Amino acid sequence: MNRVAFVVLASVGLCLGCQREDPPADKPESISLSPWFEDDTDRAGLTFVHDAGPVGDYFMPQQVGSGAALFDFDGDGKLDLYLLQNGGPKSASTNRLYRQVEGGRFEDVSKGSNLDISGYCMGVAIGDVNNDGKPDVAVTRYDPDGVGVKLFLNEGGGKFTDITQRVGLRNPSWGTSAAFFDYDRDGWLDLIVVNYVDYDATWPCKGPYGTPDYCAPKTFRGRVSRLFHNLGGQTSWKGFADVTEASGLGRVPGPGLGVVCADFDGDDWPDIFIANDGKPNHLWINQKNGTFKEEAVLRGLAYNGMGQAQAGMGIAWGDVDGDGLLDVFVTHLTEEGNTLWRQGPPGLYRDTSAAGGFLKSSARGTGFGTLLADFDNDGALDLAVLNGRVSAKAEVDDWSLGPFWSRYGDHNQIFRGDGKGYFDNLSPHNPAFCGKQNVARCLIRGDIDGDGGIDLLATTIGGPARLFKNVAPHRGHWLQVRAFDPALRRDALGALVRLQVGGTRRVGSAHPTDSYLGSSEPIAHFGLGTFERVESIEVVWPNGEREIFDHQHQGYTVDKRLELRKGEGRSTGK
Repeated sequence: MNRVAFVVLASVGLCLGCQREDPPADKPESISLSPWFEDDTDRAGLTFVHDAGPVGDYFMPQQVGSGAALFDFDGDGKLDLYLLQNGGPKSASTNRLYRQVEGGRFEDVSKGSNLDISGYCMGVAIGDVNNDGKPDVAVTRYDPDGVGVKLFLNEGGGKFTDITQRVGLRNPSWGTSAAFFDYDRDGWLDLIVVNYVDYDATWPCKGPYGTPDYCAPKTFRGRVSRLFHNLGGQTSWKGFADVTEASGLGRVPGPGLGVVCADFDGDDWPDIFIANDGKPNHLWINQKNGTFKEEAVLRGLAYNGMGQAQAGMGIAWGDVDGDGLLDVFVTHLTEEGNTLWRQGPPGLYRDTSAAGGFLKSSARGTGFGTLLADFDNDGALDLAVLNGRVSAKAEVDDWSLGPFWSRYGDHNQIFRGDGKGYFDNLSPHNPAFCGKQNVARCLIRGDIDGDGGIDLLATTIGGPARLFKNVAPHRGHWLQVRAFDPALRRDALGALVRLQVGGTRRVGSAHPTDSYLGSSEPIAHFGLGTFERVESIEVVWPNGEREIFDHQHQGYTVDKRLELRKGEGRSTGK
């Protein structure tokens, strides 16, 4: 569909995102299933407890953070963990770096890493900014001094160097989610920092019941997200340049919380989708010349099917209906319900929340971190959602989180996808993940123990980080694909991976920064059900080049991880 057709469609009120599909009449409320996850936190030796700072003054950044990252910082093939604190710059609580050791346990190696900073830390993004083969770390913050973001260069040996000022990074706003991606396809990872609101800590706010509470985002002006262009360098790395205004992102403010950088219109160039809190979402379409145009309304992602802007927090990204097109799920407030937009035709999105089962009362919660992944490896994507309120409950029947945070407690949720766009709520069958009240925020994924099942890590405000091991019974076959570019010596973040299996095509993406405030393992994971062989794999690399990998036309056996290296497949051009 051309741009003129888009404009006509929007002008007559027929925006695709503003049409909700009716729910199917024959779907059951739930199905019986053994638990998919068990709490592995204590066995893994993970002792992190989040510091949210003093309670009672309703300091707004306290209810937003904090994030986490799963990444292999030392190159030993095991996933390590970085967890953020939010106690403030004078707090004794600092961010923690954990190295995974034998037996799947985590050892605190924060001391001497230089990653053990304090502050109002919000989100984290992982990417190799100078193409030296070692993943680097960006941390977003609420920072009254106006720096707002930190970049740590991985020096090896478990040590990182703060290079923020010398490489031209400054974010004078309240940063939330962030992502590394190569928007101009030059081989160097650029950085998007999503910003929230222009917060005034002296402004008193009250909740819906007239008592003091955290401010709603509508109290303050939104802020523009900032885009930093990686300048690369032939002999030495030159750092970043702020291109927020030149790129067009400076024209429309937030308030932004979640971000996904991926190809939303099917032209093989990465775009930027931002979930805004109480305002229309933004979809910045890459114009292939260093600039972006905001097209969320035209493409159906700005509003829900009722034409309403909702409180967008976390974003999940994946093909929920098996049509080869990636779809979008965004978490909202309990009163609003979450929204599932399915893509089709390419580049256009339609609200299918009702047809997906998400308008039921049992599917509601104030959601933040969320992920689409195939937890039981049956070939259909499932869904996990972290919940935690932002305004106090009128009545509290569970005080397990203490006298303050219990008023904001909520239960997490697990949904099983049927591969056609409908999701069954399996939360009652997953007590480890869903049974306890929490004020949860960041959710990240990775196959931590290498057994082919996707494991989860969740952060909570003022509580422990919890590690959930995948114990889903009778899991199907699986394949994991790491897309690696040897010329750049790093993961090809954002690569699109397509499998040909059993006469059907499956699509996944090697992107780490969906969800909310966090960074997951950058692999494409595929559940394959009963299929025991994959005929071929196509990788669409971040620069648009395409390669077919079919192992000398014999395909690949399953239940393993493949590292596919750029240049070693059969090129099919761009």
